[in-house]
Amino acid sequence: MVEGQIYKIHSDFYYVDDGISFHECKIREVLKKQREKIFVGDFVEFENGVIKSIIKRKNFIKRPSVANIDQIIIVSALKEPDLDLHQLNRYISLAKYFDIPTVLCFNKDDLEWDKHLSNKIKKIYEPLGYKIVYTSATEHKGLKNFEKLLEGKTSVLCGNSGVGKSSLVNAINPNLNLKTKQVSEKTQRGTHTTRHCEIIKLNDTSRIVDTPGFSNARFDFLLPADVDLLFPEIAQYRDNCKYSDCLHINEDGCNVLNNIDKIDSTRYESYLAFVDEAKEYKERIKYEGKKQEHSKKMVHNRQIAKISEKKRQSARNTLKQQIYKEIDEGQEIWKWTNI
Repeated sequence: MVEGQIYKIHSDFYYVDDGISFHECKIREVLKKQREKIFVGDFVEFENGVIKSIIKRKNFIKRPSVANIDQIIIVSALKEPDLDLHQLNRYISLAKYFDIPTVLCFNKDDLEWDKHLSNKIKKIYEPLGYKIVYTSATEHKGLKNFEKLLEGKTSVLCGNSGVGKSSLVNAINPNLNLKTKQVSEKTQRGTHTTRHCEIIKLNDTSRIVDTPGFSNARFDFLLPADVDLLFPEIAQYRDNCKYSDCLHINEDGCNVLNNIDKIDSTRYESYLAFVDEAKEYKERIKYEGKKQEHSKKMVHNRQIAKISEKKRQSARNTLKQQIYKEIDEGQEIWKWTNI
């Protein structure tokens, strides 16, 4: 069998790069029955155009579905569209959740933008340990530093539409000619030009994953009390809170609130917004738990499924019909045996 990496998925076809050539494959029926999810970036073993097995991943992201990533590069525009720190914090927190190294790239440095933002960005994100690079795809500013960050790695580019992700890639390797679109003057938003995940070779050592983005991702898969773990500047104070499930909103004895002046206000606002999203998850699992609980009952210390009144009545009617049928058959047999 040959080993390769999936660089694109389209419909039921998986496109695999073995380092020498590209192959169009389908997955083995056993994997289909096991409902094994295959991601772009997965290393697989294949033979005669059939993927036999998936090699263990080192990491993955669910939305978009990408595996075996070395780093996430979050691309934001300094202007057109204006910098959205809340959305940036969302991307950073998602990367933190998946425990993948992250780089912050601020593009469109050639436009007229508020230079005070540079100090704000440095003040907020450098203490958190993030690498920061400024670029301009149109004037090729900062591209050498950007390209150096990509060397020898598989990097996921993410960011809002219109921030210049595809333009940056085209500036590094014009032969790729990725599609780009202008930002709408009316909405100050771009249009997604990437429709699916695909690993693209920039050169012999560097690969980028062009994605349709995950700007709509919400934190409705976490418990509210765990959201602070995505914010290191908040998490460092959580252990000294009075209550173990403290949400750091208005609780008595909250150590985070006692140190709130040391936390950037935009980061704290993002934290509160993500906690609200996580509350939806908590309510959902509470409802599903009650629903599951109400659907079962205990009989002789054994848990059995409850039957609804409608189904119970239907079962009773069926049982009655069966009894009547047996009585009729019994009477017929009695008649024949007594002739």
